[in-house]
Amino acid sequence: MKIKGNICLNYKDQKSAKLVYDSLEIDNKNYLNSELNKNKIIYEITSDSLGRFLSTADDLIASEIVVEKILENTL
Repeated sequence: MKIKGNICLNYKDQKSAKLVYDSLEIDNKNYLNSELNKNKIIYEITSDSLGRFLSTADDLIASEIVVEKILENTL
């Protein structure tokens, strides 16, 4: 069975979206597809198992929260 899902993150501006995208892209290569579109990042997760799918989504969200907190305290 193939499991697919998208996570769409919207930011207040293009600069913030690019900073998050660049920060997470290295860790996400080979695990999911991502697209930066103005102030929005779209992640596409595809997996053969529900456990792996949920683990990938959880890791992505946790990493995004860390980057978001860094941005809040530095910008």
